Amino acid sequence: MPVRPAPVAPAAGTPGDPPAAAVPPPVGPAPRRRLPLVLAAVLVLMLVAVGLVVVRPGPVGRWLGDAPATPAATGTVESAPVPVLVAADSGAPAPSTDGLRTTLEPLIDDTALGGRVNVAVADALTGEMLFDRGGGEGTVPASVTKLVTAVTVLTARGPGHRIPTRAVAGAQPGEVVLVGGGDPTLAAGPKGFYPGAANLTDLADQVRKALGGVAPTRVVVDSSRYSGPVYEPGWDDDIPTGGYGGAITALMLDGARTNPKAGPGWAERVAEPDLAAGRAFAKLLGVPVGTVRKGTAPPAPTGTTASEPVGGGGPGAELGAVHSPPLIRLVDIMISDSDNIVAEALARQVALARDRPASFAGAASAMAEVVSELGLPVAGLDLADGSGLSRNNLISPALLTELLALAASPDRPELAGIFGGLPVAGWSGTLRDRYGATPGTAAGAGVVRAKTGTLTRVHAIAGVVTTAEGRLLTFAVLTDDVPPDGMEPARAALDRIAAALAGCGCR
Repeated sequence: MPVRPAPVAPAAGTPGDPPAAAVPPPVGPAPRRRLPLVLAAVLVLMLVAVGLVVVRPGPVGRWLGDAPATPAATGTVESAPVPVLVAADSGAPAPSTDGLRTTLEPLIDDTALGGRVNVAVADALTGEMLFDRGGGEGTVPASVTKLVTAVTVLTARGPGHRIPTRAVAGAQPGEVVLVGGGDPTLAAGPKGFYPGAANLTDLADQVRKALGGVAPTRVVVDSSRYSGPVYEPGWDDDIPTGGYGGAITALMLDGARTNPKAGPGWAERVAEPDLAAGRAFAKLLGVPVGTVRKGTAPPAPTGTTASEPVGGGGPGAELGAVHSPPLIRLVDIMISDSDNIVAEALARQVALARDRPASFAGAASAMAEVVSELGLPVAGLDLADGSGLSRNNLISPALLTELLALAASPDRPELAGIFGGLPVAGWSGTLRDRYGATPGTAAGAGVVRAKTGTLTRVHAIAGVVTTAEGRLLTFAVLTDDVPPDGMEPARAALDRIAAALAGCGCR
């Protein structure tokens, strides 16, 4: 993933990875099935349900069990991609614990991984833990936190939920209140940073129509949907200006970027995203930008609902609304690009769904509650944010492996959306430039699919891998005691562990 260098080398975030009571999982033998076909089926059903079509290149489609696509008559026929992510086989033998121990322990003991390395490997089909070395210990996870954010928001809100941005009549004639609902992808016009995002141009058109002959006079910004600090107290000091994070407000444009044409990863962010959005909206309405101020929307008139625009009626009357892409698309963006701003917005959606304050603390509490309800292990879990930028986060490798196995299960089809954005080793996302060139990692290229995490001294990887014999495993390796200058050796050591899983039968 191409990333622009930050003006100052940040302590958190690196070019490869931006800094970053339910039924318990099955314990007995599961019915024999082709796991990728299950994932494909539930993912297709989910996309149809929300009216969203996401077309991914052939390698990922084949891993999910898709049939070869037939290009439309008007489409462009692409050359055949390099085969990766071969289908797993539920009938393939699972590795043994002894076999995994023999293969993995020498790699885990690599001094490049520092003084604390915690690892878990599980069978994706049955959820059985196959290898555990400190797997239950809470470890600083960095951006692999986003896997927890993804599963909890898809559980709490559902893949088809869309986040609204509304405009309502203010207290004074011609006053328009722009009400943020927490959509981080909102754009000023049709060409924002995030494809398919809602835009303020459409909202301004709705407002003018609703007002009829009444000219807008002033814009008020209401970002009260979120509460608490805009920066998490556990973030490193350079996060607010380091280009990978920013102020988290309920109203923003293009993930708070100053320039919507900036590439993924590092980008300069505005200090007050809500006011910046309000000024852009004022410009579209022909209202003096200098009059934009923060405030709160009047309550809706009695007898109306949010879906009933009533034109120039009394204060609080809705004048228009636009909506974000479905959450399944936002989850995909969050994981594939390791987008920290989107992650924090999704975490707050979990809080809102559970009637908690839409703050860092409220989101963390709500996410932990959902994890517990899913029957996942909460020992060692301590959340502070949804992106993984905070060093106060702790997650166990065992939780991550069980979470991934649950997402692959047909019992929770709405969770399969997390697999769409997982980077592929040597092919996409934060793993595009990893595997292959580094000694001992070639076996993982095109076979490992995982989320990475990086902060200074913290390096992590968690995802799925198909063994040489065709068995699909979930794995997580977290280390939070690496020397500050040891990023590249630590990454290589992590990649060798995942590649060893891909290259062995380990029986």
